[in-house]
Amino acid sequence: MSALAPIRVAAVVLLRERCVLMVTARARDVLYLPGGKIDPGETSAAALVRECREEIAVALDQPSIRSLFTVTVQAHGEPEGRMVEMELFAATTPDEPTASAEVDSVHWVTSADAHRCPPAGVETLARLRALSLID
Repeated sequence: MSALAPIRVAAVVLLRERCVLMVTARARDVLYLPGGKIDPGETSAAALVRECREEIAVALDQPSIRSLFTVTVQAHGEPEGRMVEMELFAATTPDEPTASAEVDSVHWVTSADAHRCPPAGVETLARLRALSLID
């Protein structure tokens, strides 16, 4: 059996007052970072900009976009061994994030909310806390 190809994702880290923006969708309580799959031929930064517009109705400040780190963990809700490679980008926006097409609500969270996250979110919150970016 061949290994399952990883799911490549770009996600944004928007920070405010030592909290990070996360969203919920599909009437579920699971928190995740705004972002999504990188389409074939698309750069991770281009996917990030597109997904932020679609999910939280913001235009990212292009010069502010910078790669932070990549989290590689078991993909939530996928067969065992299917990994997600989530590249996290710091960015800023002049816009106020609001729930859009695929998102029910937006939340400013800290590492105390990790119990509501799938594995990639748990790892991301731990790393952001270790970098002293969130509480």
